Amino acid sequence: MTTPLSHDAALDLLRRVFGFDRFRGSQETIVQHVCAGNDALVLMPTGGGKSLCFQIPALVRAGVGVVVSPLIALMQDQVDALRQNGVAAAFLNSSLDWRAAVEIENAARKGELKLLYVAPERLVTERFLSLLAELEAGPGLALFAIDEAHCVSQWGHDFRPEYLQLSQLHELHPTVPRIALTATADNATREEMRERLKLGEARLFLSSFDRPNIRYTVVEKDTPRRQLLRFLDGHRNEAGIVYCLSRKKVEETAEWLKLEGYAALPYHAGLGQDVRADHQRRFQRDEAVVMVATIAFGMGIDKPDVRFVAHLDLPKSIEAYYQETGRAGRDGEPAEAWMTYGLQDIALQRARIDESESPPEIKRLEAQKLNALLAYCEAPRCRRTVLLDYFGEASQPCGNCDVCLDPPDLFDGTVAAQKALSAAWRTGQRFGGGHLIDILLGKSTDKTVRFGHDQLPTFGVGKDIDEHTWRGILRQLVAAGLMRADLTEYGALKLTDAARPVLKGGQTVQLRRPSKQTSKKAVRTKANAIPEGLLEKDLPLFEALRTWRLDKAREQGVPAYVILHDRTLRLIATIRPEDEEGLAVISGLGAAKLEHYGEELLEVVAEYAE
Repeated sequence: MTTPLSHDAALDLLRRVFGFDRFRGSQETIVQHVCAGNDALVLMPTGGGKSLCFQIPALVRAGVGVVVSPLIALMQDQVDALRQNGVAAAFLNSSLDWRAAVEIENAARKGELKLLYVAPERLVTERFLSLLAELEAGPGLALFAIDEAHCVSQWGHDFRPEYLQLSQLHELHPTVPRIALTATADNATREEMRERLKLGEARLFLSSFDRPNIRYTVVEKDTPRRQLLRFLDGHRNEAGIVYCLSRKKVEETAEWLKLEGYAALPYHAGLGQDVRADHQRRFQRDEAVVMVATIAFGMGIDKPDVRFVAHLDLPKSIEAYYQETGRAGRDGEPAEAWMTYGLQDIALQRARIDESESPPEIKRLEAQKLNALLAYCEAPRCRRTVLLDYFGEASQPCGNCDVCLDPPDLFDGTVAAQKALSAAWRTGQRFGGGHLIDILLGKSTDKTVRFGHDQLPTFGVGKDIDEHTWRGILRQLVAAGLMRADLTEYGALKLTDAARPVLKGGQTVQLRRPSKQTSKKAVRTKANAIPEGLLEKDLPLFEALRTWRLDKAREQGVPAYVILHDRTLRLIATIRPEDEEGLAVISGLGAAKLEHYGEELLEVVAEYAE
């Protein structure tokens, strides 16, 4: 069925159901395109409003819109939010018993649902494919929405094998429009999505990858726990995520943060399913939980008010980094992405690639992706510019990352590089960074004397540079591919072929001087100040509205943001509407929410007016 949708009708639906006055970016164009029965491939950053791009066409077109979603928690939250807006929505996944599942299937057959969320594993079962056939013959199929579509990429960071079977949707139901959506995909992944999902004719909608509300910071690893505490001091009583590489480190970090006064929870694949589900539920529904996690805590985090994402270890690629940091600030408010990394991180990631059983071409690709991430970490130019360059998007310096706010001190590091490379060469490429630095600084330790390294020409040639700077130089040489750290030999630094022209004086090396270490506590960030758009006099009412919202959320067993977003509460606190007509102009309050909560909200406002 082809359903033209006028601009006025689209806006009316957006206002009436979702409570928003205008579309953002390319949302309306995508909605019009899908409503007309066309396929679409949508790349839109996290927080850009992807869900509306399929939810509105599902409401407009006849029949049920089927949404393929990879995680139970994500389905639950989206369905809860839709129901709050008065939309007939449900999900089918393993969290339901068979009776509940049968009830939902029957409701779909009767045309009582407008949106049905389903996991890819269930969708490709014979039972569900049979249900789809019944729906097309009965109430109709409005569309297929494939969320997190990058999961189809076998070389990607979130590959889900069940996604490879989703091409069946087009083969079995060729007239039903499909919309595939993701926040992260380079050119190769985009083409892979087109091919594997049979979306060759789909129109590509490519939004900017920029998340201007996120401040990016990368610091060299020195005392990581102390560094993390300094960062977290600016985010007390806020929700955030701390990513670690190993399960053991997740457990230890969560326990340590608890001792430091943070409401921290661990999350990794080694925990029982019930524990993981409980921790994710608490993170979604409480307002100041810090989740310490491996990458197992990934897709499906629909919480809009995550104020920070911190990495204690290096991710494996820029795509993974962008996806993980993108979980901060989905509400558009100021947020931070902070990462600390060092030489050991590089060695671990390279060892992971070398030791994997992947085919050589995948190993090469992973090595290239890691090199791109290291270039981002060490780049002397705007972090946002480097990120967007990677995704093929031109940009200007942002003025809101650590490099823009505190530009690094660059110097000609050719001579220093030659000294470090020579020290590694003359010691047989058998020693790690600490020993090489002792040699360069001329320290007579037991080790330098025992191996006779105090007699080398390079002994003491680096006294003009302090130990902290030498650590940064070695890390940069490894990141630049002039040296590699061999974990099989306890982190021994070895020269690569690329080091030869530098040693022979045929190539210069530009280095950044490591930032000065400070013991001062972090300056409180914008993300932790008075919420944007509020005056100090409005804070008491805003907090009262948040308390009311939390009570309603607990009554209904849903996350607080499903009731109303902070942005909506701020507008209420600022405008202080006196009647339902005044409430109706508040963004984020659709007809259903006005009916459910209007009277109570006016009561809260009236209490403060008095």
